[in-house]
Amino acid sequence: MAENPIFSQGAASVTALAKETVFADNGIVSRTLLSTPSVRMTLFAFAEGQELTEHASTRHAVVQMLSGRCDFTVSGVVHALKAGDLLYMPPSTPHAVRATEPFSMLLTLARDEPAGSAATRS
Repeated sequence: MAENPIFSQGAASVTALAKETVFADNGIVSRTLLSTPSVRMTLFAFAEGQELTEHASTRHAVVQMLSGRCDFTVSGVVHALKAGDLLYMPPSTPHAVRATEPFSMLLTLARDEPAGSAATRS
């Protein structure tokens, strides 16, 4: 199935995250907001009790809690996150998440820019 991000790379735009957040009665709903070669932003909504088992990403990861609460385990340490909290994980950091109540989060994944690229020269 083709992904259909909310934002396109060629145009500035605004969206209401609360409007885009959809909760399932018993599941996890994700929605891609932006997908470029270097950055991916995904909106997640977890029903209470839902979880993702331990995994890792090859990218830098930033989790912004939008609503609710969860237990986010990072390298074996459990962090009780709530709306307004921000979590950063460098690439290859093992992590898992469990919804202690319904919650939503914005996940931003970013690749390192190669040395000498336009982004590293600014």
